[in-house]
Amino acid sequence: MFRTKRSGLVRRLWRSRLIPDKEGEDGNGKTSEEQELKAATYSLLKRLKEKALDTLLESVESRGGMPSDCVMISRTELRLGGHVASPQLLVCKLYRWSDLQHSAQLKPLCECKSFGALDSPTVCCNPYHYSRLCGPESPPPPYSRLSPNEEHKPLDASMSPDAPKQSHWCNVAYWEHRTRVGRLYTVYEHSVSIFYDLPQGTGFCLGQLNLEHRSSTVQRTRGKIGYGILLSKELDGVWAYNRSEHPIFVNSPTLDVPNSRTLVVRKVMPGYSIKVFDYERSCLLRHTTEADLLDGPYDPNSVRISFAKGWGPCYSRQFITSCPCWLEILLNNHR
Repeated sequence: MFRTKRSGLVRRLWRSRLIPDKEGEDGNGKTSEEQELKAATYSLLKRLKEKALDTLLESVESRGGMPSDCVMISRTELRLGGHVASPQLLVCKLYRWSDLQHSAQLKPLCECKSFGALDSPTVCCNPYHYSRLCGPESPPPPYSRLSPNEEHKPLDASMSPDAPKQSHWCNVAYWEHRTRVGRLYTVYEHSVSIFYDLPQGTGFCLGQLNLEHRSSTVQRTRGKIGYGILLSKELDGVWAYNRSEHPIFVNSPTLDVPNSRTLVVRKVMPGYSIKVFDYERSCLLRHTTEADLLDGPYDPNSVRISFAKGWGPCYSRQFITSCPCWLEILLNNHR
């Protein structure tokens, strides 16, 4: 009976993958690539106990909408198409991104047991405990022109996760065009979910914020927020993980090119994450930003995130106040 249930879980997990069956020319009607993928998948799933299979299936079927535990497995690599693949690479390729090529493109979420555990003999293979890293859109800003000694200063202690307990590390404001909706949301934990509709979860629920006479544009955009974002304070900076099904757009002082009038707005696709605020670069920028280049009020500790709609030089909306739904992240850094 138990073996039958376990086999059923394995079959359901195989059917839930992103990559569909393909017609091939061999006797089984499948390509060799499909056969190799199936063999590697079954090899991995057979190493998991029934409880772990249940957890994995729930995470996959809810598409990360339900809180789920880590699914730990040994780091033993699997053979896939003449190459070897790590367990987390295989599951993320199966259930999240079929074009994924390397484990280095993945980032464990801050609440995952694999976060910061590079030398652990086990690794989490829950695909929704990972985000995909945004690649650089252009060469990095020329921070190297600064003093080498300045480049390697230690992290600002007040923002380090290992620092003594503080009252809070950021406040979040939600805006619709030029109107702020609701009160500031104060964040005490190291991570917070900001969402419109999440099956189960805690955090800042934008769907509960009421405002009279919303435009149809705002209403449509609010409907696209979905699972929203996960904002986390980590050792090297503040990260944003896009959990929704639509892109988000991000601007912060540490993403901009120093001493430039060009606003940098990064597009972050669903499932991807980006470091929206870099502590070390922030310290450097305090000494390099020229006052005469600033256009209006400037807050060196704020991050702006727009849902579904971009703004800036590359978009029809020149200012974030033209975006229907956006967030202002006010970091408690030297305030």
